[in-house]
Amino acid sequence: MSIDLIRGGVAHNLGTAAIMNTGSWRVFKPIIDHEKCKPCVVCSQYCPDGIVRYEKGKEISIDYYYCKGCGICAHECPRGAIEMVREGV
Repeated sequence: MSIDLIRGGVAHNLGTAAIMNTGSWRVFKPIIDHEKCKPCVVCSQYCPDGIVRYEKGKEISIDYYYCKGCGICAHECPRGAIEMVREGV
């Protein structure tokens, strides 16, 4: 699958982090405090690239290979269980 970008920054195939590996240029990454997290999966529902995952009976996980560090998951978490941390720290 190829993605054509039009001059001016318009992306036509949104949610393509899995194709583009946007995690390689991330500045901040989300860290989940599993003590605070009671999997309501709100973070997963708001993730624009669908890389926040939950399987019944397991903890929420984030695929950092594709995470672009946008912070939406942390912003939407009702328990404050996700903190955005500078990459490499």
